[in-house]
Formats: sequence, C-alpha cells, structure tokens
Amino acid sequence: MRHAKPSLHHPSHQIAAHRQHFRLERWHRWALYAVLSGLTVSGGVWLIARYFLRQVSEFGESLHPWEHPAIQVHGALAMLCLFLLGALLQLHMRRAHRAHRNRNTGWSMIALFASLSVSGYALYYLASEQSRLWWSGAHSVLGLALPLLLTLHILMGRKTRHNF
Repeated sequence: MRHAKPSLHHPSHQIAAHRQHFRLERWHRWALYAVLSGLTVSGGVWLIARYFLRQVSEFGESLHPWEHPAIQVHGALAMLCLFLLGALLQLHMRRAHRAHRNRNTGWSMIALFASLSVSGYALYYLASEQSRLWWSGAHSVLGLALPLLLTLHILMGRKTRHNF
C-alpha cells in the first residue's frame, strides 16, 4: 500500500496545521541570532568609523583602521546569513505561510532581506561615485530597521502561537 506524502493542503492536516509550531530548531535560531547580531554590530562599527572617527590630515581624510575589517566581517556574515535564510524556506516560511501564520511581518522580513541583498550587491558591484551615497544610506537604514522588524516578527509569532 502506498502512503500519501503529508501536506498542509490535505484536509486531514488542516486542524493540525493550526496547532503546529513554526519555531526554528535551537541551532538554527541561535545561528541566525548570532549572524544577525554580528551583521548589526559590524555594520554599526563601519558606520561609526566611516562617519564619526575619520581623521583629517594635511593630505585629506584618511580611513579609520576599523573600516576595512568591519566591512570584511560584514560581507562574510552576509553570505552566511543568506545560507541560513535559504534553510528557512522549506520548514519555517513555507509552512507558516500556508497555515496563514504571521504573514504580515513574515513578508516584511522577506522584503527587507531582499532589499538588503540588492542594496548590498549594488554597493559592491554597481554603485558609482554619484550613487554610492544613496545606496549606502538606503542599506544603512534598512540594516538598522532589521533588528526592530525581527523583534516584532518574533513577538507577533509568539502571540499568534498562544492564540491557537
């Protein structure tokens, strides 16, 4: 006898889908928290070094010694973050979306990460001297919004979890 593959669309799973918890596994949750914290800190260090700690000498402005290492760490963590986000697609995002759970902040998170990816790519590969300030400003504002939106997403997810 052939067994059907479990699906959230199957009528027998409709009630179970509302009781499912979409919380990430501990390793995945802590890895994301660590990487996102590292991205926030490294981006913040770069912003502070770039705009507040630069030194002016007789030859003009010079880079602060923290700028280059901060942006290197930031880029490496961004790649790791993309890997961890990809791992969310199957279990967390897909199932929560189909169960109509926390959709508003979930889609907002997806849009924010997509915007951060595009603006980060543009800064590295596309930005000209004329557009670099715009791309950098957009990326910085989006990056500073990330911890706030992530906190909201987690709190809303916990709230809806208790409603079911």
